[in-house]
Amino acid sequence: MKKLITFLSITGLLLSLLFSGGTKTDATERVTIGPKLLEAIDSGVTEHQVIITFHGDEKPTAENLNLLKAIGINQGLTLKSLPMVAAIATSDQIETLKQEDTVRSVFLNRKLEYFNADSTSLTGVDKVRTDEQMQKMNEGFPLSGEGIGVVVNDSGVDGTHQDIEFGDHLVQNVMASANLSSLAPGLLPITYAENVANTDTNSGHGTHVAGTVGGTGEMSSGKYEGVAPGADLIGYGSGAALFILDAVGGFDYAITHQAEYDIRVITNSWGSSGGFSPDDPVNIASKKAYDRGITVLFAAGNSGPAENTHNPYAKAPWVISVAAGTKAGTLADFSSRGTKGAGGTFEMNGKTWTWTDEPSVTAPGVDIISTRTLAPTSSLAPDKDAELIETAYLPYYTTMSGTSMATPHVAGIVALMLEANPQLSPSQVKNILQQTATNMPGYETWEVGAGYVNAYAAVDMAFNTTTEYGTTLNMNQSFNSNVETSTTVEDFTVDYNPVTAISDNQYTFEVEEGVNSLVAQVNAGGLMEATGNPINLILIAPDGTEYSSGINVLFSLYFDRTVSVNSPLPGTWKAELRGLRGAEENPLGTALPETVQGTLAFSKVTGFTGMDDIARHPAADAIKMGVKERLFDGYENGKFKPDNPLKKGELAQYLVMGAAIRQASDESELSPYVEAVLQQGAALKDGQQIQDGVMLTNDGEFETTSNVTRAELSYSLVQSLGLQEEAQDFSGDVTVEYNGERVPIEDSSDIPEKLRGYVQLALDLNILNAKFDATQGPYDLEPTVTATFSPNKTVTRGDFAVAMTRYYNAFFN
Repeated sequence: MKKLITFLSITGLLLSLLFSGGTKTDATERVTIGPKLLEAIDSGVTEHQVIITFHGDEKPTAENLNLLKAIGINQGLTLKSLPMVAAIATSDQIETLKQEDTVRSVFLNRKLEYFNADSTSLTGVDKVRTDEQMQKMNEGFPLSGEGIGVVVNDSGVDGTHQDIEFGDHLVQNVMASANLSSLAPGLLPITYAENVANTDTNSGHGTHVAGTVGGTGEMSSGKYEGVAPGADLIGYGSGAALFILDAVGGFDYAITHQAEYDIRVITNSWGSSGGFSPDDPVNIASKKAYDRGITVLFAAGNSGPAENTHNPYAKAPWVISVAAGTKAGTLADFSSRGTKGAGGTFEMNGKTWTWTDEPSVTAPGVDIISTRTLAPTSSLAPDKDAELIETAYLPYYTTMSGTSMATPHVAGIVALMLEANPQLSPSQVKNILQQTATNMPGYETWEVGAGYVNAYAAVDMAFNTTTEYGTTLNMNQSFNSNVETSTTVEDFTVDYNPVTAISDNQYTFEVEEGVNSLVAQVNAGGLMEATGNPINLILIAPDGTEYSSGINVLFSLYFDRTVSVNSPLPGTWKAELRGLRGAEENPLGTALPETVQGTLAFSKVTGFTGMDDIARHPAADAIKMGVKERLFDGYENGKFKPDNPLKKGELAQYLVMGAAIRQASDESELSPYVEAVLQQGAALKDGQQIQDGVMLTNDGEFETTSNVTRAELSYSLVQSLGLQEEAQDFSGDVTVEYNGERVPIEDSSDIPEKLRGYVQLALDLNILNAKFDATQGPYDLEPTVTATFSPNKTVTRGDFAVAMTRYYNAFFN
């Protein structure tokens, strides 16, 4: 079954590629050959794992299978309902298949990732369910939100869907009837229709939300299970058009029927614009629910990235406001932001309340797969569905992005917390979610709240309320150094074509005097932003110096190409796109034509304090930008000490501050920063939470005052990207790119064997530099270039500032 699901998951993207008109090698050929397979064949690889699709609507016929056997394809898996075979085929066999009338396409069986499954693992929900200690504390059973009533106050819920079936998992489904224009004269009590199987007949939004909270995943064999599949869902549906009366009606119903359904949570993926008022009927209703012990969640809104776009109902101090993040640990552009420093106090029921204009936490909200309303069938994002969802599951699930998707994810986590500890009050729930969150590099609380939600830590703290978290949270820190900057962003487009003139693949722009930092970024998403495109981004300075995004051998995982330049020369610059060279999967340096969108960010420092010793230091601009983004900090005495060695204890602190490292509890004898970097699954980018920590010990000992070497820094930064498997799979000589060629690292024998792959990736990703030397004899036509890495050299604090800002700009900015 596991293999079958894997191949089905591949076909979802394959079909989307087919619908978009895949690549053919000859206009007269009827068989479509996938572009990634063509690249593999052109590179000289002779054997391929492929998906062969025949014409037809059902499983492969005997004639289809006999054809494969006749050309020597005897190893593979046939699908049960689709006309597809997954097999190993040679390039010659693929050439033969291209001539067969019964064959529709042949595509490479390449690795894909799926976002809803990723979201439950990314936030630690999967870890909660499988943790043996948590099961013991829950009488031997995995936590699932069992018995916790969650109201989905939305467009409605389709209870005909098996994942959220009415009468079983969906314990009540209510259709609101609050149309004022249709009422008879008189002051009549609000009415609604209960026990309605499907209340989501014209939207699909609420059904998607309900599946995220607690869908069972039955129609996907558990793959698209919600966060709290044991919770009791109560749907309150207002239809596609939602008015304040409809919304308040949902709160009214929840409060009235709280005891009947043990309602402890109400999730609201809707809102408005404008300022906060405690007298707004929605805020009054949410406060009443809070007073009754119901945890209220609101979506932060989808009006970002501008400041002052926060949903006013999410600003109430008694609710949990949820921003939307990506699976890479960054904030989604569309997620609404609060306003820096905004807020105030007010009196309500004899108590003084303080509100701030900022979200509470951030949760996954991009390309979330959840339940699709079945009656009538709807699709919220048909293009994304074809790209991301296995074909067999398309009738039951759909894809959507927004804070509407992030909010029910947190609502499900709250249900898990309340199952672990039913005595928690709404204010305790909110505090735990915030104190256990993961720092999000480069963002402030008015943008992301406390940070990325951490379900495992939150449930751990719910079980053990005396356990302390939050010591390492940036939100709770006072920093020694501070920087103020101003940044302007310029958009640009390059119609990349590898066969045209170099000037056609360039964009010219100006850098003004006083710019401290230049960051250029493009997205090389390739076909439907799904395949990746091996494009390299180069910035060319006025004096001809080139700055490269590096040979991103991981382009199938990371489509962004980023170049960061500190203290750029003023004058005319060029941004140029080239095919990547020297990577195993792309030895010729070719890339596919693509209209590439990019941005240029120009930052100027307008003032700084707490580091009066960095003037005229080569790393000064990197230090300023890193301090501004809270990637590291100076000392209490107002110094940064850029030439001092970086200590391991400092690196641990800075990784937790600026590399999205999950918190650990404060129960260990070690520093909470050290405990965090050493724990399994430390990196937020390790979505499965199975990789080793992001720092190394010496035979189990961690010496905080020891110096950090360049090889050790390579390990920490690459491991923080969740790239353990790629690093450990590396073999061969360590090399670095120079002018389109691969130059061996001459001192690679000095690199510890277990760190070689990490050094290679650090070089390829342009996080750390090699040192180049050129020698030329009196009769040599060209110089000989050599490169060294100095793996055992101590990293200074200035060195680290340069590496860390590059790392941040490439992978978190």
